[in-house]
Amino acid sequence: MHEKSCGAVVFYGPVKHSEYLLLHYGSGHWDFIKGHVEKGEDEEATAKREADEEAGIDIKILSGFRETLKYFYKKDNELISKEVVFFVAESKTKNVKLSFEHVGYEWLTFGEALEKLTYKSAKEMLKKADKFLTGRLV
Repeated sequence: MHEKSCGAVVFYGPVKHSEYLLLHYGSGHWDFIKGHVEKGEDEEATAKREADEEAGIDIKILSGFRETLKYFYKKDNELISKEVVFFVAESKTKNVKLSFEHVGYEWLTFGEALEKLTYKSAKEMLKKADKFLTGRLV
């Protein structure tokens, strides 16, 4: 079985001093906004909907960044192939309204976010997103 999700590395503020939004999931890990693609939805629409549903924020997706994570996990003794597409997106607000899926959130600097993220793959995604953002200044 194959699952596809889309999400975003969301930042707020001027790029040199931006903060990244991390969500604290009920299962205990810290990660970015993401969720399953719904029927008839494109990747960017999924990321925007998830930002609204999970954090109550409207995001602007920046063009030029689309990174994919692929991994496997077990669910009910079945091996699931998972693909997650990430974008970089800007939020004009830090006012987050969490969904029931999450137990907390934090806006963190790059260094703080790198430390707080649970999974190595998420840390790598943050590094790519930050490099993409800071590289745009040149």
